[in-house]
Amino acid sequence: MTLNSLTIAQAHEKLVKKEISSTELTKACIERIEKVDSSLNAVIYKNFDRALEEAKNMDSAGDFSSPLAGIPYLTKDVYCEEGVPTTGCSNMLRNKDYVPPFDSTTTKRLKAAGAISVGKANTDEFTMGGSTETSCYGVTRNPWDTTRVAGGSSGGSAAGVAADECLFALGTDTGGSIRQPAGYCNGTGLRVTYGRTSRFGVMSMASSLIPAPASCSTVWT
Repeated sequence: MTLNSLTIAQAHEKLVKKEISSTELTKACIERIEKVDSSLNAVIYKNFDRALEEAKNMDSAGDFSSPLAGIPYLTKDVYCEEGVPTTGCSNMLRNKDYVPPFDSTTTKRLKAAGAISVGKANTDEFTMGGSTETSCYGVTRNPWDTTRVAGGSSGGSAAGVAADECLFALGTDTGGSIRQPAGYCNGTGLRVTYGRTSRFGVMSMASSLIPAPASCSTVWT
């Protein structure tokens, strides 16, 4: 079993026992992304240098008591990360080179736990869609069959996990955007109860940007 295909629990055990390092684990995920993502388009921003620096710092500190310490993950491109371009996969922000000066609550807490973000995952533009086909970066392909979509709007996150590009990934779910791509990619997606976790720093679904047809009473992802 390669390092990038370990589960979080397996990787955590090996990190605690010093059988592997966070740097080795992070490099394995980076190498996997470089190898397969050209055919998947799951990762739209690569945060490799920063990720490796954080991994080295984790190894130097040697504290892997947190279950997520030293674990590489992908961040859906609607979560603000301080100093990292965040576009909602829309040219409206991509063309402005938007770089948040703050972290979302989720990414802030993951940093505090020692988890390592290796890049941004593709999504439907401002999460409007159910197939990750509306992204300004192009379509994300399903790792099991690249002629098919990965689902959406968290298709990049689901494809990244299914392709062993990371050990876990962040998604958002308004009406199925975690659960549906998880099903498409033969993975597990957890959609927590609304209000259970903070939405601070997370771009909301922007269904109001496109008017619904007269016969349509609801909009879903």
